[in-house]
Amino acid sequence: MKNLDEIRWGILGCGDVCEVKSGPAFNKVSHSRLVAVMRRNREKAEDFAMRHNVPKFFSDANALIDDNEINAIYIATPPANHEDLAIRCMEAGKPVYIEKPVTLTSASCGRMRNVSQTLDMKASVAHYRRGLPIFRKIRSLVHSGAIGKPGLIMVNTLKTPSEDMKAPDYWRTTPEISGGGLFFDLAPHQLDIFYWIFGKATKVQGLSLNQKKVYPAADLTTIQAVYGDDIFLHGIWAFNVPPGSEIETCDIIGDKGKITFSFFRASSIQITTANGTENLTLEYPENIQQPMIDDVVKFFRGEGPNPCSLDDALTTLQMMESTR
Repeated sequence: MKNLDEIRWGILGCGDVCEVKSGPAFNKVSHSRLVAVMRRNREKAEDFAMRHNVPKFFSDANALIDDNEINAIYIATPPANHEDLAIRCMEAGKPVYIEKPVTLTSASCGRMRNVSQTLDMKASVAHYRRGLPIFRKIRSLVHSGAIGKPGLIMVNTLKTPSEDMKAPDYWRTTPEISGGGLFFDLAPHQLDIFYWIFGKATKVQGLSLNQKKVYPAADLTTIQAVYGDDIFLHGIWAFNVPPGSEIETCDIIGDKGKITFSFFRASSIQITTANGTENLTLEYPENIQQPMIDDVVKFFRGEGPNPCSLDDALTTLQMMESTR
């Protein structure tokens, strides 16, 4: 496709994720401007547009896709809609930036990738932690040998059920909309970072259970995987633990030390070696997706590589599917 000059964005699905995490960043990045938003509820779309100084709003996806002023589209709807919308956008000649999880199944992601390749239309996926200073630093530490040869990755995500789950429009625990519950909402960030650092897993084994049966999706998931020949991953995700039992940590352990950090809480890194312990703090940006959106804009303008491709997202989705 022809490289774009100014990226004039439209957003399909201007819900909660767009309020702070992503939406404002489209106007903060060079050569980027947010032109229009869409939500099925017209009043909510208008409210978002007014509060964020967005010139246009729609309640119909086709109306936004067909708007001639818009030349790139951010898809931030629930995952069940991603494939259809992404293909419609690309067929309309507009590159796409797609929220995670990229879609419901690896087969669906494969179809999106095939359309992108056939039409020569650019597509990026919002595994935006790749752009954050903390994860760039962790990747640098691992690759520079700061903890020696990595051998073990342990990730623990134990959370109590939230009050949000009781809301009638809470879709994340409905598999046919989300893909597979809260694991499918959070694990893409973690598994993508492991792939980004260590490459594609050579062996994967997963298991999911619905222990509490509060909602249709699994509430406990484990994954064991091997990267390269001998880097072992053990991960557990439980969204049913009682108050006081929450844990959200990751350890990457090498033969000369370890790196400890959180994916979703404090933006700090603890590095432990024979020389002692060092703590680094790298602040999150106000709009957490801004570094990634900056990279996507550069990609759409022909100034840089794809920061996260559909092939990358497919690799992560296949690992998640191993738990079904």
